[in-house]
Amino acid sequence: MEKVNIRHSIFRTLLLSMVVLFSFSQTSYSQEDSGTADAAVEESDSGASGAEGDVAAGKELFNSLCAACHKPYKKATGPALHGVSDRHDRQWLYEWIKNSAAMIASGDDAAVKIYEEYNQTPMNAFPQLSHEDIDNILAYVEQPKPEPVQVAGGDAQVDAGGGYGSGVSTNVVLGILAFVLLLLTVILVLVNKTLNRFAEVNGVPIVASEKRKPIWKAFVENQFLVLVSSVFLLLVGAYFVYGFFMQVGVDQGYAPVQPIHYSHRIHAGDNQIECKYCHSSARVSKTSGVPSLNVCMNCHKSVSEVAPETATEDYTKDFYDGEISKLYDAVGWDTETQSYTGEEKPVKWVRIHNLPDFAYFNHSQHVSVAGIACQECHGPVEEMEIMRQEAPLTMGWCINCHRETKVKVEGNKYYDKIHEELSKKYGVETLTAAQMGALECGKCHY
Repeated sequence: MEKVNIRHSIFRTLLLSMVVLFSFSQTSYSQEDSGTADAAVEESDSGASGAEGDVAAGKELFNSLCAACHKPYKKATGPALHGVSDRHDRQWLYEWIKNSAAMIASGDDAAVKIYEEYNQTPMNAFPQLSHEDIDNILAYVEQPKPEPVQVAGGDAQVDAGGGYGSGVSTNVVLGILAFVLLLLTVILVLVNKTLNRFAEVNGVPIVASEKRKPIWKAFVENQFLVLVSSVFLLLVGAYFVYGFFMQVGVDQGYAPVQPIHYSHRIHAGDNQIECKYCHSSARVSKTSGVPSLNVCMNCHKSVSEVAPETATEDYTKDFYDGEISKLYDAVGWDTETQSYTGEEKPVKWVRIHNLPDFAYFNHSQHVSVAGIACQECHGPVEEMEIMRQEAPLTMGWCINCHRETKVKVEGNKYYDKIHEELSKKYGVETLTAAQMGALECGKCHY
């Protein structure tokens, strides 16, 4: 019994050590997290107001009136605004912002110089802005350039120890788990030895288990089990072989890497850009078409970088800004001069949705006539970071859609007469696409 007590004391010591180690790691995490939160609060408080204006109000005015042509720290259609208070007198800025054309017409040297430097692009007048509004805008643009935002869980947060910038180190957690497993192993060995010794002391015989026939040998000798198993395996094999062949040519889930990363989540989701703004030919053509880069530049002449909050765990702000730079390189756009260089490069986009040559599909018939939303076939594109083929696009999938989809005939004179006749024929109020002939072979096959 003395030995058992010693073992129990050893167990308590090991358990106590484990608890102390875990508590220490949690305390370190809490202190680090608290320090990070305090630093964030201090940073937020320090940037809440400017020396001569309200930064929050200035940001709102800047985004609504100025952001289309100006950026705080980078040249755009107009000059970068950070440091403008040092370059010009405050009274001059009031007059320039309220009516720049009048200052240029008066021959003001600084006004004429800016006008000539930026390709004689006139600046909009803002006579409705008060001096206080302008002070607020200047207070916002004169804020120090913020440090790049590090996304929690992203690669930038990983430290040298293999863990993340905040939270318990992964190595510490793995170490604790390994220690617990080792402790359990030691306990099981000690318990086994103790039970064997108790059995020896009390004279309890330890009977070795009888050697049994291997299960595989018993299975082979049972002909009924062999027959049933063979039939079962054949049926299962036929099922999977049939399923495999039925997937030949089906690319559901296909999501290739494109030469320029395009996030539908940002464009169609966050910015709520309508699908048909970029894929305009879907309204009138058989195909939706690949948008030209000129469509991209309608916005990206002014949008040269993404907002910091756009970044995710997988894609940082620097990554998105780099993809915009690829767009500029392809179209030959010089951000310094805000003009095209004429040096263009082709972009080899990878097609995602592709039907066989013997299948006919017309986008305009579905989009313009039938009023089908893009998401019905392409899935929730507004949530997709990387565009993928959501639907199988098989013949069976199309037929099921034609059988279930009700035709929208309201306000469409094309369907008035045919709807009246077919409604009487089938005895229904609303017709499906199938009842209007959408299952005829010639509808989809030449």
